[in-house]
Amino acid sequence: MESGDRDIYLDHAATTPLRAEALQAMLPYLQEAYGNPSSIHAVGQRARTALEGARDTVAKALDCRVNEVVFTSGGTESDNAAIKGGAIALRPTGNHIVTTVIEHHAVLHTCHQLESAGFDVTYVPVDGEGLVKPADVIDAVTDQTVLVSVMYANNEIGTVQPVEEIARLVKERAKEQDRTILVHTDAVQAAGYLDLSVKRLGVDLLSLSAHKFHGPKGAGVLFVRRGTPFSPLLMGGGQERERRSGTENVPAIVGMAAALRLAEQEREEACAHSAALRDRLAAGILERVPGSILNGHATRRLPNNVNVCFLGLEAEPVLLGLDLKGIYASSGSACSTASLEPSHVLTAIGRPADIARGSLRVTVGRGTTEDDVNYFLETLPPLVQRLREMPSFSAGRV
Repeated sequence: MESGDRDIYLDHAATTPLRAEALQAMLPYLQEAYGNPSSIHAVGQRARTALEGARDTVAKALDCRVNEVVFTSGGTESDNAAIKGGAIALRPTGNHIVTTVIEHHAVLHTCHQLESAGFDVTYVPVDGEGLVKPADVIDAVTDQTVLVSVMYANNEIGTVQPVEEIARLVKERAKEQDRTILVHTDAVQAAGYLDLSVKRLGVDLLSLSAHKFHGPKGAGVLFVRRGTPFSPLLMGGGQERERRSGTENVPAIVGMAAALRLAEQEREEACAHSAALRDRLAAGILERVPGSILNGHATRRLPNNVNVCFLGLEAEPVLLGLDLKGIYASSGSACSTASLEPSHVLTAIGRPADIARGSLRVTVGRGTTEDDVNYFLETLPPLVQRLREMPSFSAGRV
């Protein structure tokens, strides 16, 4: 069966298809209600009404006030704005940031940039399953710490971090020191699968990206708790209560809000559906493909994520072979798939570089079926075996 006969999308961590309901919500604001929401005339005010309605929807999903929701262009901007905005605003009180070694590059590269600007950053290690210990995070906090950033769920291996406990301990330490330490979490992979209540999580800043939960690309959310010191990343017209200047992308924001509302409504059902498929995939791969290793925490992981390494193989020929059979997966973060370097996440959990290069990430979604999983499990084992028997792919590998 060639790719023209079947299309099985197993890369939902990279992006998700736009929901029909989100598209329908967007269409009026791409056509007749096209006004600038900052304009005072009727056309502009129609857009303003839609914008604030979307803000209310997002606030309900995050369990926060409507004025704590800031609309951005996506997860990368939200991460950058949270870390730079919080750290720079608190620069007079300290210059130290704490994060983990397995964060998304939107966080890590932002921290690297701040290091070049005079900030100190501690990158806390994780264990062999990708889990960070709250005690290690607190041990890294000093009397100069202004911000702690720990992702909610890892985009490559799916491990879910104890953000609630970390935030509680950081706030206790800040109280002891009689100073402000902000807590940020990159929750881009969490929407639709994990509880997004910022009251429960206890964070000051939280990032989301619409296209990870069946919304449109080009829209995101940054939650900024009321009273949080914050220096805007983008300056200009003062939109979003002067926290993110630039004319709001009303159609994308409306579509994002519709997708998030539905993702929250369907979360329990989606988790059950995805977890059942995930477990079948993981068990099937480990059983049918000799020399395969599961990456990430056995139980504290996203319901839709399976990440494995194949001894003796690199990921690229496996992905190309699957693609020829109409199966679309990835080797890790979609933002760094073209890189020849091994995944920083896999090396952080102790995988040697040659093994880390042989990783396959399979992420299911609301449209994935049992037949899709069956076809994948029928296709993968003989593909891996054929590749291992080809000297050009296996020579020099363990």
